[in-house]
Amino acid sequence: MAYLDTVHDVYKKAAETPDVGLCCTTSPIWQLPNLNIPKIMLEMNYGCGSTVNPRDLVNQPNILYVGVGGGMEVLQFSYFSRKKAGVIGIDIVEEMLEVCDENLYFAEQQNDWFERDFVSLRKGTALDLPIEDGTIDVAAQNCLFNVFEEKELVTALEEMYRVLKPHGRLVLSDPICEQTMPESLKNDERLRALCLSGAIPLQQYLDLLTSVGFGTIEVRARRPYRILSPNHYSTNELIFIESVEVAAIKDPMPSDGPCIFTGRSAVYFGDEAYFDDGKGHTLFLNQPLSVCDKTASMLNGLGRKDIFVSESTFFYDGGGCC
Repeated sequence: MAYLDTVHDVYKKAAETPDVGLCCTTSPIWQLPNLNIPKIMLEMNYGCGSTVNPRDLVNQPNILYVGVGGGMEVLQFSYFSRKKAGVIGIDIVEEMLEVCDENLYFAEQQNDWFERDFVSLRKGTALDLPIEDGTIDVAAQNCLFNVFEEKELVTALEEMYRVLKPHGRLVLSDPICEQTMPESLKNDERLRALCLSGAIPLQQYLDLLTSVGFGTIEVRARRPYRILSPNHYSTNELIFIESVEVAAIKDPMPSDGPCIFTGRSAVYFGDEAYFDDGKGHTLFLNQPLSVCDKTASMLNGLGRKDIFVSESTFFYDGGGCC
């Protein structure tokens, strides 16, 4: 795991000297009533998307955020939890923890509702979280897990699964790439640390999540992120990288496999008021229903001419068949 030393060095430098261009989130920054994000936090927004979603954050949840960066997302999470140590921030880089701590004191000065003790910062690694089993409602990471090689990635996912309560949510934002990443790029430790060459295909990403036990997966957003071009990188072709936002829910694994929502819908337009497949899915006349990929395949397999099933949009925002 020598490559992790490079990751540590990159983010140590990013803590000591904020690097606005290190990552560039493709999601808008949440603008919420009475939430003022210090400029330094915005400059240190080292993510590729967002892991903060209000519908995950009800009833003052216990939140774990791994890889604290400048503190923007732990502040955003605190907006919803608003209790002592309601948000736990973990980072292996001592300098990043120190800077995050300073930035949170700035945030306390700019936000009447925020108290510094809403966030507990701890030194630790995603591969061995200093958190008790089954104590977290929402765990999150943004543009961190893609730096790991597969063995370490599985360990990190297993750790997140371990600390979550039943039905708890792991919310992730990471780069993905459907092309084969050239070995010259994949083995470049700095490019991996910069959240580029560790990108893997979406299906492989989802398979790893379900392999550790997550029974429900939501693909919430998928956006263009970066181009690795021959004139800048060691590649013979353009490598297109996207960012993806995913929620993995610690639901029991269904006997017929996980429910993975990729933004597909089914619409019944037959002669009756509704269609019931006898397996718990009811389609009301001309009313779209979000369906998981498993249900979409089942409905397509019926061969009916009065049910339309859309392709994946890779945008899912709740509700549906399961």
